[in-house]
Amino acid sequence: MGPKDFIFLILLFLISSSTQVESGQNGFISFGISQTGLELAKDLMINSAISSLIPLELPQIEQKVQIPLVGKVRMVLSNIVIYQVNVSSSVVQPGEIGVTIVASGATAGLSFDWSYSYSTWLFEFSDSGVASVQVEGMEIGMTLGLYSQQGTLRLSPQECGCYVNYISIKLDGGASWLYQGIVDFFEDDIISAVENTITNKVIDVVMELDSKFQSFPKEITFGDTAILNATITDGPIMSSTSVLFGIDGLFAQIDSEMTSGSYGISLSSDSSCKNPEKMVGISVHEKVFNSASLVYFNTNKMNWIVDNLPNQKLMNTAGWRYIIPKLYKEFPNDEMNLNITILSPPIIQIENDGIVAAVNSDVVINVVDGEVIQVACISMVVEASGFAGISSSILAGNISLSKLTMSLKWSKIGTLHMNLLQSLMSTVIKTVIVPVVNLRLRIGYPLPDFHGYGLQNASIIYGDSKIIVCSDIAHA
Repeated sequence: MGPKDFIFLILLFLISSSTQVESGQNGFISFGISQTGLELAKDLMINSAISSLIPLELPQIEQKVQIPLVGKVRMVLSNIVIYQVNVSSSVVQPGEIGVTIVASGATAGLSFDWSYSYSTWLFEFSDSGVASVQVEGMEIGMTLGLYSQQGTLRLSPQECGCYVNYISIKLDGGASWLYQGIVDFFEDDIISAVENTITNKVIDVVMELDSKFQSFPKEITFGDTAILNATITDGPIMSSTSVLFGIDGLFAQIDSEMTSGSYGISLSSDSSCKNPEKMVGISVHEKVFNSASLVYFNTNKMNWIVDNLPNQKLMNTAGWRYIIPKLYKEFPNDEMNLNITILSPPIIQIENDGIVAAVNSDVVINVVDGEVIQVACISMVVEASGFAGISSSILAGNISLSKLTMSLKWSKIGTLHMNLLQSLMSTVIKTVIVPVVNLRLRIGYPLPDFHGYGLQNASIIYGDSKIIVCSDIAHA
């Protein structure tokens, strides 16, 4: 795993979450949806519910009416179908028991078949046709209970109802003009059928959504090495303007036993996005990065051999003849490589100006002369700083060398001039390695979308040991 891979790992973790959590078992990643974000979620849910409602079949309605001089008349409404629903306005309001969504001023279009029959001792008469119904002033309201169960977000319908203010029935076919008044007798039955059927269907939609929540993975795999614990540990906590919850957020090695972050960080309101116009706030504590650092260190992913540089002359002893004369004298014009081994998990810190990483490593200088010959070992501590940015669903960044400290561990080629060597290595890192890494970071990495939606107009804030991402959500 090279330096640019490690920086990419840091950047990749920014796809996580923010806000206040107050549970006894706190996570290191938290997620907050503002009122603006809830409005988007509400609109998506209403559109999804309408798509699943249409077409919606209502149960058959039958009435027997006693008409003077005529007798008992049997009238049946069948194939009753809601084929259109329009919502003119809606509101969403989080509260203590859940999130309430109310769609008002809704209209709906229905169609059905009607049949009419009666008989006397002299004759039998029947007629049939079709009808259309326009539903006006419909209100649909529901309160969704949000809770966590065994590390999964659950959704349940706490209250749900539908109210129809007025319907208009128009018959076609047969002697419809004759029966219009009789059909109006069915108005209450039609209204009741619409209200009950829509209420039950909305409850079904909520339960389907709950099933999708349960299918969300509790572990997110990164490559073939690490998994992120996505178990919900906090909330959801609902205020009058937001919904908040947290996840464990720590990394572990694949196939290892997943542990819960029961000693997580209790986030305060300072963790949240200060801009109420942003739909989501995303916060990641530095312990998330350090857990990933530990995983990659323990799986021996932090060792690599450098044998190819843009300035390739540095990979030949001739390029070092004036810096380490004895090296060139004993191995003239031989190829070289540097075996870099990380000695301990890199330490990641989040400061007000960005991300800071400290890497403690050994650099073994090898000469390739038919065989690999180790000639010296240098202890090197690199401190690098960096920052990330999100633009058009691309996560990009930049790093720079903050400090380089070197000391000689052992040498087979005599005493090395460490000040001169450190100056050269610093120059190599700044002018060769860092530009290569930054070139890739400037190109960036596309952020994955979630069911066709991704971050938009995102900004990143650093400080208090965490990264906070404030963003809108839009079609990817």
